[in-house]
Amino acid sequence: MTDQAPPSSAVVPARVLMVDDSSTSRRQLRLALERVGIHVAEASEGVEGLWRARQQPFDLVLTDIHMPTMDGLEFIRELRKSPGYESTPIYVLTSDGSRDRLSEGRAAGATAWVIKPPNVPLLVEAIIKATTARRHAG
Repeated sequence: MTDQAPPSSAVVPARVLMVDDSSTSRRQLRLALERVGIHVAEASEGVEGLWRARQQPFDLVLTDIHMPTMDGLEFIRELRKSPGYESTPIYVLTSDGSRDRLSEGRAAGATAWVIKPPNVPLLVEAIIKATTARRHAG
């Protein structure tokens, strides 16, 4: 007899999908999230992001708005139609802080709006809270 918990109760790290055409932005956030044990998958634009999201579930999605091929708003609308992503937190990271764009983002299904450059420690803290709450709710 051991005092160890059974393998089924092992804590699985949160999984975050980051969709942004800026490799610098992706790298900065990926490193910060990985330091706290969060697994990060990356996509450089919306079409690739949808493909990745449909391959495996993610606990939270980060997306830019201005990207080639498929912009962030279209990406959010399409992702919300995908099974399992109806209530997944989606954080928008963008330099566009206009009220009109924010309204469009909320209508598309964005959960939070973060102006670039983000305060990385605060953003990481918010992501930890959101993914932890989501896992405990589900």
